[in-house]
Amino acid sequence: MRYLWAFLGLICVGLALVGMVLPLLPTVPFLLLAAFFFARSSERLHYWLLSHSTFGPLIEDWQARGAIRPKAKRIATLSIILVLAVSLALKINLVVIIIQGLVLGCVLAFIWTRPTS
Repeated sequence: MRYLWAFLGLICVGLALVGMVLPLLPTVPFLLLAAFFFARSSERLHYWLLSHSTFGPLIEDWQARGAIRPKAKRIATLSIILVLAVSLALKINLVVIIIQGLVLGCVLAFIWTRPTS
């Protein structure tokens, strides 16, 4: 099982890295999952993730206070606006854009109601 947990953790870190450049793919939830998986599989990988200069503070803020940093909130907001703008520019079906807007609006509401670290 330890190998499975470690493999899942590595997949989550990979998805988090992809999420740093793709606007619609979240980063922090994948990092939180990776921390969960690494805690069950490898002390070394768990320590690496928590001590990482970029990822560690995000995970610690969330675990300690359920907080999201202001910069992360702004980046998430800009990414969501960009995704909606691209959808409008590509003239995607209006129903899809409405559903997308509702879902992403809920995501923004969740993000902006979290405490700030």
